[in-house]
Amino acid sequence: MTRQTRKQITLFIEPEIARTIERVRQKYNPVQYALIDSHVTLCREDEIVQFEQVLTNIRKQRFKSIFIDFGPVVRFSEGKGVMIPESGENESFHALRQAVLAGIDACTRLLAPHITLMHPRNATCTDEIFADMESEIFPKRILFRKISVIEQYGTDPWQILYESDTV
Repeated sequence: MTRQTRKQITLFIEPEIARTIERVRQKYNPVQYALIDSHVTLCREDEIVQFEQVLTNIRKQRFKSIFIDFGPVVRFSEGKGVMIPESGENESFHALRQAVLAGIDACTRLLAPHITLMHPRNATCTDEIFADMESEIFPKRILFRKISVIEQYGTDPWQILYESDTV
């Protein structure tokens, strides 16, 4: 059996901002918590199949820090998962995606930024858990200062391959 290697481009949430998010993730989704820190996915693996071009795009530009606005928690995937979805247009997020994916002729989609609190692959939300999450105070606006290229081998924790600071 071959273990799959996956790569993604992500925006990690700085630890001091992520305290509440990480506490909730650790309590209700310890498996996902152990695999990766809280983040917003910028580009999924099927969008970066031309990986060298993506790396070139990231390395050649000085990206500006971006803010992403978030709304209240919502359930998804038939109520099993919980996320903090985007709020508003978040044009800087979409512009950053375009810049990272410039010259790529792969599958691209409109990706809505969000923070996953409970991944339905390895956790299941209940009405009681969701009520507890709704009572939490999560950040409404987060500044992202780094673009991270990450990789997961099989079911191992994600590893950072490369980070690019923004200006």
